[in-house]
Amino acid sequence: MRRREFITLAGGAVAAWPVTAFGKVQRIAIVLPSQPVTTIAETNDEPLWQAVFSELRRLGYIEGQNLLIERYSGGERGSPDLARDVVSRNPDLIIPVSTNLTLKFKAATTAIPIVGVFGLPIEGGIVPSLARPGGNITGAATDVGIEQWFKRIQLLRQVAPQATRLAFLETRAGREQFGPKEGEGGVTWVGPPLNHPIDDAEYRRVFAGLATDGADGIVVSDEEETWVKRKLIAELAEKTRLPAIYPFKEFVQAGGLMSYGIDVPDVGRRVADMADQILKGAKPADIPIFQPTKFILVINLRTAKALGLTVPPELLATADEVIE
Repeated sequence: MRRREFITLAGGAVAAWPVTAFGKVQRIAIVLPSQPVTTIAETNDEPLWQAVFSELRRLGYIEGQNLLIERYSGGERGSPDLARDVVSRNPDLIIPVSTNLTLKFKAATTAIPIVGVFGLPIEGGIVPSLARPGGNITGAATDVGIEQWFKRIQLLRQVAPQATRLAFLETRAGREQFGPKEGEGGVTWVGPPLNHPIDDAEYRRVFAGLATDGADGIVVSDEEETWVKRKLIAELAEKTRLPAIYPFKEFVQAGGLMSYGIDVPDVGRRVADMADQILKGAKPADIPIFQPTKFILVINLRTAKALGLTVPPELLATADEVIE
């Protein structure tokens, strides 16, 4: 596992960076549960990080000048010591991605400010209040509750009305914490969860299990683990001829059928703004959790045709984006 990757000035170590011609160098640790650290860059096709780095630059932070980004990942198998390792290096700010990873940092430090990207902050045990989170943690939510998931089921069944046995594609940890209960959403929930290591072979195992369990549709979770494998998930869904709805439009751009969810770049900009406030002296305890209010419906007509599905004209008319 490549635990740490960061940019330094020629011949410069972290200890040599306290002050430069550009002022004090701020150290931000960005931590992913499993995705390669090379994805944490503005130049890559990752809308979250494109937005984070673009907004940081607009706010005056330039990597290699007054900003040092330390990049970490737990890898596909996960790292039990990841949070402790990052905290031991004492960065000025930590940005963890996912609910479980944010919880690990919550247990590892009460001193270093944290701006997390997570699902349900109160239900997940991250903060007690959205308006005044308290402690050393604030951040941006990517999930606004069960109503959002019911809406996704409704949208999927408008395109695939026969889909009554749905699989919720999620990790075992996600299912134990937030998975749908029997009968929720007016459908039958089937299929196995994703177990570690969550690699390509594990996704293929789960999709084989969906066929055995008679699934006729899929709702994909918004966990970081599914984001990493969005292209593979879209390919497997089409190969098994299972209509699926996804949490972010980037899944549809990768070949998925349809998505209903938040604007990921907006989350990235909010995270950067919070980081700026904290680096200038604000306390995470006083910065409200960002909750999205704008949701985007995207439909891929090519995938619908490949699956033999007809998208109702009235649904197409409400879509924010249609891929043909």
